[in-house]
Amino acid sequence: MELKIKKLRPEAIIPSRATSLSAGLDLSACIPEPITIAVGEIKNFPIGIAVEPQREDVVLLIFGRSGMGRKFGITLPNSVGVVDSDYRGEIQVPLINHGSEPYTVMPGDRIAQMVTVPVIFAEAVEADSLSDSERGEAGFGSSGK
Repeated sequence: MELKIKKLRPEAIIPSRATSLSAGLDLSACIPEPITIAVGEIKNFPIGIAVEPQREDVVLLIFGRSGMGRKFGITLPNSVGVVDSDYRGEIQVPLINHGSEPYTVMPGDRIAQMVTVPVIFAEAVEADSLSDSERGEAGFGSSGK
C-alpha cells in the first residue's frame, strides 16, 4: 500500500522506516529552532507533512518512540494518536515530559512513529440486552495478575 506524503514546508522530512521490517514510519519534528519541554509540560510539534493513504479502510496510528519514553519519559499525552484516512491537514504530535529533567527537541529529531492499521467500520446499534459470556461484567483486574 502506498501512503502519499505532501511536504507542507521545504524542511519537512519524509517519514521512513529505521529498518526494512520496522512497523512504523519515523516522524520528525519540523521546527525552526530547538524547543524545550519542561517537566510535566505538553508541547505540540508540527511534522510538516500531510498524508493520503491509498486505501480508505486504514487508520494511521501515532505512537511515541520507545527510547524517548524509556530514557527520558517523553511520551504522547493521549498515548496513541489517531489520523483518519480522510484527514488531509498537517500531522502534528503532542509530547509530554514525564521525566525528571527538561528535554529539548531539535529540528529534524525523530519524535514519534506512524503505523498503518486496517479498520473495521462497525455500526453502533442500540440493544435491550447482550448475550452472556464467561467473563460477564467482571473487569479491572478480575482475571488476576
